[in-house]
Amino acid sequence: MSSPSWIVNYNIISGALWSFVLVNTSLVAILYSGYEIFDLTATWNTLIQCLAVTEIYNSAVGNVRSPLVTTVVQVSSRLLLVIGIFTVLPDSPANAHWAYISMITAWSISEIIRYYYYAANILSEGNPPQTLKWLRYNAFLILYPIGISSEWTMIYKSLDEAALSVGDWYKWFLVVCLGIYFPGAYVMYTHMLKQRRKEAKKQSLKKAE
Repeated sequence: MSSPSWIVNYNIISGALWSFVLVNTSLVAILYSGYEIFDLTATWNTLIQCLAVTEIYNSAVGNVRSPLVTTVVQVSSRLLLVIGIFTVLPDSPANAHWAYISMITAWSISEIIRYYYYAANILSEGNPPQTLKWLRYNAFLILYPIGISSEWTMIYKSLDEAALSVGDWYKWFLVVCLGIYFPGAYVMYTHMLKQRRKEAKKQSLKKAE
């Protein structure tokens, strides 16, 4: 198990990076439109999301308690977007679609809540601010469906560009990804629902004491 101080710093820095993603993308979306939004934000969004491979390492070696399977599913699905769409298919019409903004917004808000909650939970020795705890176990009910549907839309709208720019094999690779996307999303969503029920049960026991 890694030292708590390292994990706290990691979570605070990650939360700050995703706060930058949210503010930067929101401001650019207000000032620009279409492909300009993508062109002005995609590089930062891709780099910061790629740093999430650290999550797989942390889970695998026991630095955090997050299950490895759900961590791999989440990180892989997002890398499919930032590498498989943003980087490989920069001219995809998906990158100028509303789904790009809704996806990045859902991602960043989810990560801001998650990382700051983890940091606060360690620093407070298991007693983070109630507002932050409530957000951690309830905001995903809305943010996950928005993020998942936006990701699916991004991939779907990139199919023709994939065939044109890379080849039919890449289009069919993305089609397969679409086919397994919702089962993977189901794993993630049900995992969070279980965590939510577990936390609710814990709070009920505390009140009963």
